Amino acid sequence: MNTVSVPVTQVTTTKPNHKRLALTKFKPALILLPFALLFFMFQIAPMLWVLVNSFIYEEAFSFENYLEIFDSAFILQGFTNSLWLSITSSLVGIIIAAFFVSSLRRFDSWLRDWIISFTNMTANFSGVPLAFAFIIILGFNGALTLLLKKYGIIDDFNLYGQWGLLALYIYFQVPLAVLLLYPAFDALSDDWQAASALLGAKTWQFWRYIALPVLSPALLGTFIILIANAMGAYASVYALTTGNYNVITVRIASLVSGDIFLEPNLAAAISVLLILLLAFITIINQMLIGRSYHAKR
Repeated sequence: MNTVSVPVTQVTTTKPNHKRLALTKFKPALILLPFALLFFMFQIAPMLWVLVNSFIYEEAFSFENYLEIFDSAFILQGFTNSLWLSITSSLVGIIIAAFFVSSLRRFDSWLRDWIISFTNMTANFSGVPLAFAFIIILGFNGALTLLLKKYGIIDDFNLYGQWGLLALYIYFQVPLAVLLLYPAFDALSDDWQAASALLGAKTWQFWRYIALPVLSPALLGTFIILIANAMGAYASVYALTTGNYNVITVRIASLVSGDIFLEPNLAAAISVLLILLLAFITIINQMLIGRSYHAKR
């Protein structure tokens, strides 16, 4: 009997190269290392410097700077004015933006895209150019101010006071609110409103019981972002009022670059309180974003 011999191939197993696997795993982190270094140098390090110096008073560790803040009616007024401007402008801005975005969904695609592009451009129009534009239009001798006075619509309007600043804040809040709210409103399906109408619901009932509960995380999150955006505003306010209106960012700047009184440690303490306030606002925003994500699932 003839026998057939079958060649046996030897299977060799190679052990995984742990060093190569570790390098592959941490390669994205290595790519982000320059960014992390820049972030530490220009974000974390200055914040640590501000935090440490906020406790320095007359070259000694002390809580005196914080006690001085809470004992100073002028500094507390700066916080109050900033909060009033931020909350009021954010509320008015988000209402205007909500109605605008709700109508924008009905426009043709090319016109809608053009409006969104224009809104994106106006959202970046801020600082000194925005203040200069408002002075030309709504100043004491502004074009619109003189026109309204001519026809007796207004008697007097002070752009450089509380209500003028509120108008300025609302102007740069609305485009940002539109950009933030547009994706949320665009996610609303017309079939939902059609289905609710078939079930006998009126338009206001659709918005009250269906649309607003779906949009509430986005609305609240946008509202909080607008507050944070307004709290940190400085260039527009200073350029418009030359520092004569008491908001907290102007107070911080005056303490580190003023011509008479230089108190950088007190400015650091005020900055720490402002950072804590904005951090609290950011945490709430993240909670609302998480709630919105889980609701979609």
